[in-house]
Amino acid sequence: MSLKNYIDPKRSKTFASKKKSTQKLINHTLFILDSFGIPVNGTPRRLERIAIAFLAVADIKSVKDITNAKNLIDDKYALKTREVIDYVNQYFQEKISSGSYDDIRRKDLKLLVAAEIVLQSSPNSATNDSTRGYGLNPVYCELLKDYGTNNWGEKVAQLMENIEPLSEKLKRNRQINLIPVLLPSGKELNFSPGVHNELQKAIIEDFLPRYGYGAKVLYVGDTSDKYLHLDQAGLDEINFFEISHEELPDVIAYSETKNWLYLIETVHSSGAISELRLLQLKKLTEACGADIIYVTAFADKPTFRKFIADIGWETEVWIADNPDHLIHFNGDKFLGPYVPEK
Repeated sequence: MSLKNYIDPKRSKTFASKKKSTQKLINHTLFILDSFGIPVNGTPRRLERIAIAFLAVADIKSVKDITNAKNLIDDKYALKTREVIDYVNQYFQEKISSGSYDDIRRKDLKLLVAAEIVLQSSPNSATNDSTRGYGLNPVYCELLKDYGTNNWGEKVAQLMENIEPLSEKLKRNRQINLIPVLLPSGKELNFSPGVHNELQKAIIEDFLPRYGYGAKVLYVGDTSDKYLHLDQAGLDEINFFEISHEELPDVIAYSETKNWLYLIETVHSSGAISELRLLQLKKLTEACGADIIYVTAFADKPTFRKFIADIGWETEVWIADNPDHLIHFNGDKFLGPYVPEK
């Protein structure tokens, strides 16, 4: 079959480092999960983690193993979260810390469990029960037995006739609570709900009109879509570093008038531009042709007070509920009397 490449190796270092056979298996898995109604619009790394977690709980190590998948009921096959980590580290060239077992439940298996593709061995136990196992639902396991046959798509369609795909449920829920955002270019975006995205909206609609000198947004992510808006051509023009880098700021905007590039971090519970973060960003942007403005944005003063000791020198602070003012951590650059306008 002609298989879609769900993950671009250029946008995921971990995926690119895997064996070609493992990459192929992950793309097959994402095709299967897509067919089962799982949303596959996350970041490359998130999709990769979901896929390998699914493979672990179904005991699938290669493409040929797909039709021999094991399930929770018939095969009594289930893995605890720590066992999932051991499995993916052993078979899929991962180096996930054994202490990250909670991420398996809360992130990697979350959608699969919500869609009942993966079942819990003890669903009534406590949420953080370390003895709980996860295994494949036999209904979906039966479909995997015919994977690769000519009528596989028809069989999946028949099953899904009476099941609302999780992707549709989530899409409907998101549409109700989406945060509309208007970029300076006039393009409309919709952020998923949350404090972080509310602050990003304020940066785009309140900060940039005041201090951006006509800046256009070159990149902004969303908590559910890391690459919600990406102007790759604009970033290439100023020789910006590889956009897939894990140290990517929350919002990137560029003023052609000033040749200023704004690297903006939104802070709710973490992420202020500290001295260390500033050094990282400066190193990453060594080849950039624009002058760089480093901004940490907070929703309000109480949040700012929690992080004030962490703010790096030669950076700016903007507080959304006081949008007409900036706080300059810039040495003596702005030293001088303040003369109010008459």
